[in-house]
Amino acid sequence: MSVLLIGEYRENKFFESAYDLVGYAKKYNKTFEMFAVGNKGETPNIKEKLYLADSNKYNEYNPVVHKELITALVNKNNYNEIVFLHSSYGWDLAPRLAYDIGASLITGVIDIAGEEFIKPVMNGKLNAHIKPDKEKLVLTIQSGTFSYEPDRKETGEIVDYDLAVTKSPIEFISYEEAATLGVDLSKADIIVSVGRGIGKKENIKNAEELAKYLKGELGASRPIVDAGWLDYSRQVGLTGQTVSPKLYIACGISGSIQHLAGMKKSNYIIAINTDKDAPIAEIADILVVADANEVIKELTKLINQ
Repeated sequence: MSVLLIGEYRENKFFESAYDLVGYAKKYNKTFEMFAVGNKGETPNIKEKLYLADSNKYNEYNPVVHKELITALVNKNNYNEIVFLHSSYGWDLAPRLAYDIGASLITGVIDIAGEEFIKPVMNGKLNAHIKPDKEKLVLTIQSGTFSYEPDRKETGEIVDYDLAVTKSPIEFISYEEAATLGVDLSKADIIVSVGRGIGKKENIKNAEELAKYLKGELGASRPIVDAGWLDYSRQVGLTGQTVSPKLYIACGISGSIQHLAGMKKSNYIIAINTDKDAPIAEIADILVVADANEVIKELTKLINQ
């Protein structure tokens, strides 16, 4: 299947999360090329062909213009699948493109099973299996689900892509950083996260104390937040915050795919769990098979010695 990945640029730099698109294609052995509107001086490290439209002419964000550019490329090269990140860019542009080319649209994909695409529903509590009913397919994939570490020396063919397009009623002005409500875990170097294995709400104070001594922040899995034990701003995962700290300590977290996607880019991961076969064990640098509460207490004692 011929696939077109839609890369993103932010302020003249290739958006690092867009490498997840490459991870998606490689995981499922898909032959792909990439399109992006951006800066020729900052190109992604891929060996595949990149169609690059100049952001000085088309702007980094203009869904009307970008849709026309992509539609023309899809019609020319007859791609069967067009893949965006599940980002503000993808949310806006993917539906427009799907309508324009008469394609099926599936958003927030986290996996593929046979001919079915899997996405979380019911606020991440269930997964839906969706089989597209049209020949062409437009997807958005969840950031962090399909990791890919690029070879920084790798370069491919860059095709200057230029096309006469309709004048857009939309004008891109600038990027503005969203206001942070509660705790911004994305800026933390160390995160101590708690899950259902912590047992009860009263035990969270021990993990909070450990995070304090490590000069880190306290995080949580979704069940802890759903139970009302911690504020939503502490939630790590696809439906919470995506984090990449230097150290991530997962206490009593089994590791659902939604949680793993939100933290697996951490530099070093320590998982504490009574289940040696918990999914988080697959990505942990160190797995401690023990009761999380006991280990937290012992770690805190050692730090205070």
